Parts: sequence; C-alpha cells; structure tokens
Amino acid sequence: MIVYADTSFLIAVYLQDMHSREAYRLMALHPTVPITPFGRAETANAMYRQVFLQRISVANARAAWQNFELDCRSGRLHMTELPETTWNEVIHLARRHGPTLGIRALDSLHVACALELRADKFWTFDERQAKLAEAVGLDTDP
Repeated sequence: MIVYADTSFLIAVYLQDMHSREAYRLMALHPTVPITPFGRAETANAMYRQVFLQRISVANARAAWQNFELDCRSGRLHMTELPETTWNEVIHLARRHGPTLGIRALDSLHVACALELRADKFWTFDERQAKLAEAVGLDTDP
C-alpha cells in the first residue's frame, strides 16, 4: 500500500501540534512514506515559518529539520521524483474541482502527487485537501 503524506501531516510528525499523536500512530502503522522534492521543500518552508509566527525557536526548527532529514536518509521517507505528467494533473484538478471546492495550487499539487505516485491513502490534516483527495477517489481515512 502506498501512502501519500502532505505537509500538514508531516509537520505534525516533526513539530508538536494538536495532530501529532494521530500522525505518530499512523506512521507507526506504515513506516515507509514517499516524499517528493516538492514535499521536502514545502516541509522546510512550513517548519521555518513556525519560527516567523513565533510558535517555535530557530533551534527547535533546526532540530525538527534534522530529524526530518534523518528520516529521508534512513528511508522512512522515501525520496521519489515527480513524474512530468504531475503538472498536467494539477491543471486538470484545478479545472475540474477548483470551481466547486475552492482549491489552492498547493492543494492540487499535493493531490496530483498522490495520484501520480498511485497512492492508496492520502494523509492530511488540511480539510480542503482532504475534500479534493476524496473527490478524486483517494482514501483519507486512517
């Protein structure tokens, strides 16, 4: 089974938040999760944005990033490239679901990544992304 974890999920794994307990539980059930260069970059941005929002210190962001990178090197997060067709899928999702779901480009990109990687499950704590993932047939239940 392939599980795609979006940034809201990954942040809950590496920075303590209200979803962390559930994220830890799910990661224990499925120890290898693919991550794309986009997912890696967005996770870095999300971690360090927490410093700007004054929710964590720079030291905490660095420690979280080191743990994230360790999981990338160990294979817990399996680095995988995006197929070139991902961008066409993003456009398709925007045209088909944008008018009814109000999705953002990053919502489309995460869901397109999951589809292109042939994920069976989509882990997110973002309600808008969950609605889009469900609309295209991805399982968002834990």
